[in-house]
Amino acid sequence: MSHTSNIYQLGVKELWSLRRDSIMLILIAYTFTVAIYIAATALPDSLHKAVIAIVDEDSSPLSGRITSAFYPPHFMSPIMVSLKEVDPGLDAGKFTFALDIPPEFQRDVLAGSSPTIQLNVDATRMSQAFTGSSYIQQIVLSEVNEFIQHYRGSATPPVELAMRVRFNPSLAPAWFGSLMELVGHITMLSVILTGAALIREREHGTIEHLLVMPVTAGEIMLSKVWSMGLVVLLASAFALSFIIQGLLQVPIEGSIALFLFCATLHLFATTSMGIFMATLARTMPQFGLLVVLVLLPMEVLSGGSTPRESMPEFAQNIMLVAPTTHFVSLAQAILFRGAGLEVVWPQMFALVVIGSVLFILSLRRFRKSLSSLA
Repeated sequence: MSHTSNIYQLGVKELWSLRRDSIMLILIAYTFTVAIYIAATALPDSLHKAVIAIVDEDSSPLSGRITSAFYPPHFMSPIMVSLKEVDPGLDAGKFTFALDIPPEFQRDVLAGSSPTIQLNVDATRMSQAFTGSSYIQQIVLSEVNEFIQHYRGSATPPVELAMRVRFNPSLAPAWFGSLMELVGHITMLSVILTGAALIREREHGTIEHLLVMPVTAGEIMLSKVWSMGLVVLLASAFALSFIIQGLLQVPIEGSIALFLFCATLHLFATTSMGIFMATLARTMPQFGLLVVLVLLPMEVLSGGSTPRESMPEFAQNIMLVAPTTHFVSLAQAILFRGAGLEVVWPQMFALVVIGSVLFILSLRRFRKSLSSLA
């Protein structure tokens, strides 16, 4: 009972220390609210309300067809401008695309002389520039072909493909982006909070006070694991309920309780990792650089941003030792597909094994760092 009491009291001390750290509190609040909302709503994968200007120097039925082919939601209604207004408009950011239909365009098309239409793009709006250029090319070619063929339509294919989209029928990027952003923030904040808690004690000199107290290295480490893990878990539950489900209106298919339980197993591994990294770094700036070097590859290669199947096989095998790989897999299964315990238990078992190994390695490293201070 004395060991349990020591772990509890030391954990409460960590919570009080975190309460006095206003920068960390602001980081936690921002990460689980504003950051998730921005990631879910910014930079959509599809073109949406792009502003296009058209210079119609032909004023023919074909140029009119091309102009009328641009409409919401992909494009705003075209702005008709003169040729001399194109460059000032692009410089001022009034529109992203400027399409210049040359004189005698319809006559040259009917004569089969392959005329050229100039498309000017403001490439500083990167997300719209790349997607919109291909959209405009397809629209113009489609209108020209239909004008030449004198009918609108296409040949009936020999095979009809019936598509049924599951789990995200409207293909809304906010559904996927918000949940994967939450998963990434759980990993990042758990590592940062536990590592910062240890470095903060070293910088303030309170670690020497712990060495003269009747507590063990395991108790000190466990107190940081449960206290910082609890903070991240409560913040995750808040973000899932009020930001993702409430503000963003993202439906959750599976059990939130099961997801939070799996998040607890993941936090056991990542908080241990944070302590291990904090024993390697001597100052907070060094710890920050180490976090970037470790977490960035883990986040990119875990399957949260791109499917693991698209990665080289050796990268897939290496990432099996990372807890983020298994956590992303079970989070997608639970939150998107409504999977139960009978589906995600292999990932849960992997998190327990990886977390135990990381805890043992971190404890050995933590004891060694404490012995050097004694």
